[in-house]
Amino acid sequence: MLPDPVSDEPPPLRLVGKLLDWSVVLCGAGLMVLVFGNVISRFVLALDIAWSSELATFLLVWGTFLGGAAAVRRRAHMRVAELVGLLRGRARRTAEIAICLVVAGTLVPIVWYGVVVAEIQWPQLTTVLYLPVGLLYLAMPVGAAFCLLFVLHDAWRILMGRAHPAEPGGV
Repeated sequence: MLPDPVSDEPPPLRLVGKLLDWSVVLCGAGLMVLVFGNVISRFVLALDIAWSSELATFLLVWGTFLGGAAAVRRRAHMRVAELVGLLRGRARRTAEIAICLVVAGTLVPIVWYGVVVAEIQWPQLTTVLYLPVGLLYLAMPVGAAFCLLFVLHDAWRILMGRAHPAEPGGV
């Protein structure tokens, strides 16, 4: 797991970040155990453990969206920063805040419509485990909501004139 570069977060946000990190680790570890166990079971016992594939799908999807949020928290997503990098002072802060607001404006409908889709799919059950399919779809709005939380905190940090700890150059 990456070291926690976000040292200036308020304690509740830091706790959310830690829980998010551990959730991603547990999803990855569970996915690895399930897939490896099923492969061994197929070759050694000639048995397919059907529920393990279904559960692995859930862990992969949830781990992906929660991992995306963990990356947003660290500003670890790829971004093209050449233009913003040329700016200094107030112009750079304004550009960084505008970027955060555009990203937030993109995340809000993802959260909203993701919840709608999860709600629509909730009554349908998976084939083997009989879990609500909506639980699988819920990963997207939950992950996007965490992303939104961290993007808004980042905008606040920039507005207050503080650099993100992952970017020592500052804004």
